[in-house]
Amino acid sequence: MQRFDGGEDCAIGGAEMNHGIAMRRAAAIAWVMVLGIMLAPAPSLAEGTAEQAGPPASAAPPPKAAVPPYTPPQRTAPPRSAAGDEANYEHCMSLTKSDPGGARDLAEHWQSHGGAHPADHCYAVALVELKQYKEGATRLEALAQAMVHAPNSLRAEVLDQAAQAWLLAGDPSRAYAADSAALNLLPNDPDLLIDRAEAAGSEGWYDKAVADLDRVVKSDPNRADALIYRASANRELGQLDLALADINRALGLAPNSVSALLERGDILRLNGDVNGARKDWVRVSELAPGSAADAAAKTNIERLELKEDAAAPTGGKQ
Repeated sequence: MQRFDGGEDCAIGGAEMNHGIAMRRAAAIAWVMVLGIMLAPAPSLAEGTAEQAGPPASAAPPPKAAVPPYTPPQRTAPPRSAAGDEANYEHCMSLTKSDPGGARDLAEHWQSHGGAHPADHCYAVALVELKQYKEGATRLEALAQAMVHAPNSLRAEVLDQAAQAWLLAGDPSRAYAADSAALNLLPNDPDLLIDRAEAAGSEGWYDKAVADLDRVVKSDPNRADALIYRASANRELGQLDLALADINRALGLAPNSVSALLERGDILRLNGDVNGARKDWVRVSELAPGSAADAAAKTNIERLELKEDAAAPTGGKQ
């Protein structure tokens, strides 16, 4: 599944990073598998009943019964095609990026024709892409609650998407709650822990962010994105030595990480290493010209220069 495009990265505490709004694990085929549970055609009234044997030939004819009123035969819907449902879902989800309004309309039409949860999901994602974040997040949460027959992994993914939509809506506390519900289903999922840490940091709960990121780094010490996020959270907590250790580890794993360079510049500046900070920010602009990270780096350099100018002694007669 796709990730909502929330723009350029935003790290915990304000350093610009691209964590994005991910829809990582679920694939369209997973929805079709769930369809097999939820949308299996119901048996017709004639199915499952044994044919009754007629009376023996020697029996006397029964008395004539009153002719019942004519009832037209019931027509059962044709069995759903898993391949057709998968194709509909993939088409609808692809439209959410290129034409979210069209995806919303298609999903609404599909809902009225038995599209069930896959149609509901496409509809909610289309709303998020249309920047109707709150309504999209609410629908995603409701969908996760309704998917009682789905695997925990799929329900957790939908809750994570709801959390990401709440972040885009500017409500990190609701995002934290949604990711907490997802973690109740998948307690040790590293991506969910990172997403919840992002929500915690956006709300200013840096200690909670560090706690989640500690769990991720403990299970995978080479997870660079977790190291960058933890460095950012520790910077906000004033733990500059811990922050610098994490960010240097991250850059050892990914030397050209724009997010890590931008974050290390912040940490070095706070540590008094102005030249080191400037060097990292210049490197950001070289690696990602025209990006939001580039703009942030240039703004940081301008602020350094303004402070240096203000601190410089003024000339004049004694």
